[in-house]
Amino acid sequence: MGRGEGTRRQSGEKWMGPAGGTLWGGGKALGDKIEVEVAKLLELKAVLGEDEGKQKFVLKTPKGTRDYNPTQMAIREKVFSTIIGCFKRHGAEVIDTPVFELKETLMGKYGEDSKLIYDLKDQGGELLSLRYDLTVPFARYLAMNKITNIKRYHIAKVYRRDNPAMTKGRYREFYQCDFDMAGQYDPMIPDAECLKIVHEILITLNIGDFLIKVNDRRILDGMFAVCGVPESKFRAICSAVDKLDKTPWEEVKSEMVGEKGLAPEVADHIGKYVQLHGGMGLIEQLLQDPKLSENKQAREGLGEIKLLFEYLTLFGITNQISFDLSLARGLDYYTGVIFEAVLKQQNDIQEDPVGVGSVAAGGRYDGLVGMFDPKGRKVPCVGLSIGIERIFSIVEQKMEASEEKIRTTETQVLVASAQKKLLEERLKLISELWDSGIKAEMLYKKNPKLLNQLQYAEETGIPLVAIIGEQELKDGVVKLRNVATREEMDIRREDMAEEIKKRTLQS
Repeated sequence: MGRGEGTRRQSGEKWMGPAGGTLWGGGKALGDKIEVEVAKLLELKAVLGEDEGKQKFVLKTPKGTRDYNPTQMAIREKVFSTIIGCFKRHGAEVIDTPVFELKETLMGKYGEDSKLIYDLKDQGGELLSLRYDLTVPFARYLAMNKITNIKRYHIAKVYRRDNPAMTKGRYREFYQCDFDMAGQYDPMIPDAECLKIVHEILITLNIGDFLIKVNDRRILDGMFAVCGVPESKFRAICSAVDKLDKTPWEEVKSEMVGEKGLAPEVADHIGKYVQLHGGMGLIEQLLQDPKLSENKQAREGLGEIKLLFEYLTLFGITNQISFDLSLARGLDYYTGVIFEAVLKQQNDIQEDPVGVGSVAAGGRYDGLVGMFDPKGRKVPCVGLSIGIERIFSIVEQKMEASEEKIRTTETQVLVASAQKKLLEERLKLISELWDSGIKAEMLYKKNPKLLNQLQYAEETGIPLVAIIGEQELKDGVVKLRNVATREEMDIRREDMAEEIKKRTLQS
């Protein structure tokens, strides 16, 4: 701005503004200018507001999540019931932990998978993350409460910042069903029981043929050592080997050499081992291997795997167990036996069936609790996790293919009336039944037609209908109708609850 222009502005004379408009000097001109600009902004905001209102709001669940309708939830509850029943049969207690943990609790426990942890915005001065699994929170719980011996199960949601293929039963938010044993026990007894539990659950759920692969982290580490892998690269190479169930050896080798910096001849040496799988014969063969037998870790691991297979033989499940040197389990916290259950083949439900991969996994992690304990005290642990979402995908498909009708309620009886003006009597009867612990329903109409009531019971799968009419009220009875057979019988009012319980005991 030139000196002359500034003088004119101070004296209140008019001058040309930068856009060619006339402005008056002094406070009044500036105030007018502000008012004009504010008015323009308000007009613009109003227009933008209208446009925003016209935008279509998209109703959808976040990526990697889903809703479950009543039929799907009925199936899920049956699956959960089977799993919980097995856990309880083996003497487990139940615990729960927060859905989020301190970030420092989770970091450094999952190897390369740590990048999948969901971090939360700082709230109240704490850096938090959503739990990635139920194992690390369990270890934190043991250390915090100084617990050295427990057998527990925990079923809850976990979160992974992944880009999953939901068609394969993979999600960002999903349930895990965990069973773990903490405590100092003789070798391989709890480990064998964990494998027996996985076997029991998969047999009971009847989701198809499966194979439980077993290995030991000590065998892997010993193998890496004799093959010439630097100790600093053990976990990175372990993570690469873990991809062999989905990726050909040549691609895994390429990752080891190209990305992990391993010498090609070292990778080839590893390849000779990791493609081996079998049973007790393979264990005996490796115990005689001149290189592996000289490595202390590998020798210890092979000795305990041999003991494990002896116990599994006693349990009668070795025909579905495979000692597989390609199994690595990428998580950093495993220290001994590791295992994973996979479907051997897909169920022939449809032409293009869902590929679900691993349906259960676990292993021994003797050092994890010590990472949280101020004095580093170790609590040996072994556990398993059932992949409930993948199992549910298969069970749901099987139900759809069989066209089996799924009941979404557990109602035992529908209270109905045969004539008009009996709403009060229906309310009295249903209240008596509820108070006796009977699951009962009625239609929410004053004078429903009997045919409509019977049709409702048939459509929703309610097995019994308790019908009251003027004659039944006089006689002190209730007419009990079997919906499936249409058989009817008069039951004394005071015996009604017991009769319903007896008839629906098996339903």
